[in-house]
Amino acid sequence: MRKISILSLALLASIFVRAQQEKKELRHVVMFGWESGADSVAINRIVTAFRALPGKIKTIKRFEWGVNNSPEKLNQDLTYCFLVTFTSEKDRNDYLVNPDHKAFTQLLPGIMKKVTVFDYWAQP
Repeated sequence: MRKISILSLALLASIFVRAQQEKKELRHVVMFGWESGADSVAINRIVTAFRALPGKIKTIKRFEWGVNNSPEKLNQDLTYCFLVTFTSEKDRNDYLVNPDHKAFTQLLPGIMKKVTVFDYWAQP
């Protein structure tokens, strides 16, 4: 009887740990600022290509993006923000070397003036 209780506790602990790990989310924030001559067609091509990555790279858990509209004017010429969510650092690292991600980054020279990337574990 005591063995069953210990096994039950071990199983419950394992389930709890796994549930906690599944809740963890690694955020990969990418912000772009464009060259002064970048036109809307070129920028839309970048946005479309970035938005296509979740369909090509399975390690991406979630993806969203938007254009800065803050009245504070503290964006330092960064106008587009992309938020890519991963379950683990391994998933993020696999994404970074994925051929589809590499191909996407080849679209940026000549249109992107600056980029900031910031990764963090989301905290409740």
